[in-house]
Amino acid sequence: MDIIELPMALIDEDKDQPRYQFDEEALQELMRSIEELGLLSPIKVRTTGDGRYKIIYGNRRYKASERLGRTTIPCIVSTATDEMEIYLEQIAENLTREGFSPIEEAEAFDKLMNDSRFRSSLKFLSAKLGKPESYIKNKMELLKFSPAVKRLIVSGIEIRKDKLTEDQLMPLKDLPMEHRDPLALIAARDELPVSDVKKIAKLFKDKTISDSTKEKLLLKNGPGLIETWSVYEQNRKERAKKQAEQEDAPTASKPAAAASHTAASTGNAVPQSAAAAAEPAAQPSSAAGAAAATSEAAPAVAAASATAAPAPKGNVSDLLKQLHAQLARQAEMTQTIMQLSASSHDGEYTLFPHEIDEVIAKLEQQLAEWRRLRP
Repeated sequence: MDIIELPMALIDEDKDQPRYQFDEEALQELMRSIEELGLLSPIKVRTTGDGRYKIIYGNRRYKASERLGRTTIPCIVSTATDEMEIYLEQIAENLTREGFSPIEEAEAFDKLMNDSRFRSSLKFLSAKLGKPESYIKNKMELLKFSPAVKRLIVSGIEIRKDKLTEDQLMPLKDLPMEHRDPLALIAARDELPVSDVKKIAKLFKDKTISDSTKEKLLLKNGPGLIETWSVYEQNRKERAKKQAEQEDAPTASKPAAAASHTAASTGNAVPQSAAAAAEPAAQPSSAAGAAAATSEAAPAVAAASATAAPAPKGNVSDLLKQLHAQLARQAEMTQTIMQLSASSHDGEYTLFPHEIDEVIAKLEQQLAEWRRLRP
């Protein structure tokens, strides 16, 4: 293919080409290289029918040569006229060049698929450009973000302040716009690694967390969101553990219930083994489980404990009835803690250590009352 020197004055830039972002520092470096070594690669142009030429690719080299005051530039002249083929060639060339940003790729793919001049299919583009369909689809997902976010997108995987990589954005792409863009800007500002962005995205995808709570979470910084995620995960595991214990409880309580029924009908004392089987249900699963509740949990538990009747005097049947009543109250207390824990994802309220101790003390006091009911 022939290379000829063309006057710079006869060459026009292609304003419709896929690449339009030019890093100033990289452009200065290219200018220094041209000054020292000359232009190592020619640009490619096509004729426009009026004695002028339009650049197919090589805009950056053209800009650098123009700034250096060059009057001519080495060119490969193409006779191509098909707009689709020209645009595909421009994309293919830029994909091999450094600095072609992910958002420029995304916009180019979108143009080929949706512009009335082209209307290409995903399969066609994949075959023409030698890229997997998933690669093209993932790039186009970047177009969901706002202009403010798009301006921060850069190539590569290096995490930099006030910049965003494609990997940082992918976990957020399926979130609603009102959450997606603010979280992307937080990730850029606080230089969040991809692993942290994935955790935060998981938090905002949870449908059990209300929209109002999520709006409050957007006021936090990156580290604050990660801390909230950590508490959220701990609470989730505690709830799963409690649910598993509750599902197992009916089976475990059957022997105790049968023994109680026999004792009540015969007038005999409750066997020690049955009472022992009932006691664990009254204990909190762990201190962490109590800490998962909000500060509102302490008054709720205290109020429930305050209503507990003193150890009664009377026959065995009365004692058993009172024990069952106390067990029901404890179930209500436990349910109150679980409900408060489930509604406290935003981390605004914290149960302080002295409050945790108060909750545990109330529960231990209740246990002591139950032990007194044993004959």
